[in-house]
Amino acid sequence: MSKQSNLPDNAKAYYDRGNIKFELGDYEGAKADYDRAIELNPNYAEAYFLRGGAKGSLGDHDGAKADYDRAIELNPNYAEAYFLRGVAKVRLDNHEGAIADYERAIELNPNYAEAYFFRGVAKSDLGDYDGAEEDRKRALELDPELVEAYTNRGNAKRGLGDHDGAIADCERAIDLKPEDADAYYNRGNAKSKLGDYDGAITDYDRAIELKPDDAKTYFLRGAVKGFLRDYHGAIADYDRVIELNPNYAEAYFFRGGAKGFLGDYHGAIADYDRAIELNPNHADAYFLRGGAKGGPGDHEGAIADFDRAIELNPDFAAAYNDRGVAKHKLSDYHGAIADYSHAIEFNSDDAKTYYNRGLTKSKLGDHDGAEADHKRAIELDPALKGH
Repeated sequence: MSKQSNLPDNAKAYYDRGNIKFELGDYEGAKADYDRAIELNPNYAEAYFLRGGAKGSLGDHDGAKADYDRAIELNPNYAEAYFLRGVAKVRLDNHEGAIADYERAIELNPNYAEAYFFRGVAKSDLGDYDGAEEDRKRALELDPELVEAYTNRGNAKRGLGDHDGAIADCERAIDLKPEDADAYYNRGNAKSKLGDYDGAITDYDRAIELKPDDAKTYFLRGAVKGFLRDYHGAIADYDRVIELNPNYAEAYFFRGGAKGFLGDYHGAIADYDRAIELNPNHADAYFLRGGAKGGPGDHEGAIADFDRAIELNPDFAAAYNDRGVAKHKLSDYHGAIADYSHAIEFNSDDAKTYYNRGLTKSKLGDHDGAEADHKRAIELDPALKGH
């Protein structure tokens, strides 16, 4: 047997070894073996196909698409290659191209449940929610145990406000695949929306156990802990988010809020500084940094931050109110009243602002105006009576 006739067999050996490495998660090693298989047999469609999978797993979606292109060129009826090329195109933000590939995969295999499901996801990304739901429904008709379809449908239901329906779908996904971190994450989100914060934390705990490096789960668990006033626990979760993603602006913002509740104004200001550095148009970060500056008595600094928050969001009622408080503390009573009046213009049902304006009117000797504001404040919030 000639050396040339042995090449395909050698190529298959590399291909098979690459498959084993792929299954073990050694994508670099798998890619190297597929490279060698293709070098020995340049027309090895399956090797291009699986090398595309290895490249995609390594984040090289352009390279993955190129390999799927070649696999399809060699085998125009390769349904799985169209399907995975569609996945790669989504990663490259080409949703229309992805849908075309999923449609070709379905044309070649009308019972391709995953292709229907992923086509639905792409349609949803493009705003075609009715088409997405039809595809999800068809995917589940073809494969009632398609975990991703339940998880995705649950997430869609949560987005539409059907949190009970979302929980039911996530529970079905968990029944089918108890190790599905995304299902626990999505169920936790739905429970949080329903006010079941303890249940949400339990689900986030399990999602983190299954996927320890998922920053978004730590972030949302931190937010729920904040709702429960477990500020130390919230800070620990935000610390972990920032460790995983040092450019996660919202993690700094929320960690700053937790530190503020604990009276750590300097720590809060440092976190708001970083959030603003990452997102210079973050009106809420300026607003809360202003509050943190006012806590230790830096009212001029607070006013500067409230100015910026209002510049970014001219209807920011709370920023007008708090700027009014800072001006009052600096004895700028006329300026304070002007800010409280602006706040009431944008939020006429805020008892606190009427109360604050009444206090400032008293400072100026306007006792009738003060009495009218305090009366209105008590109508809106009877708890203010006697203050």
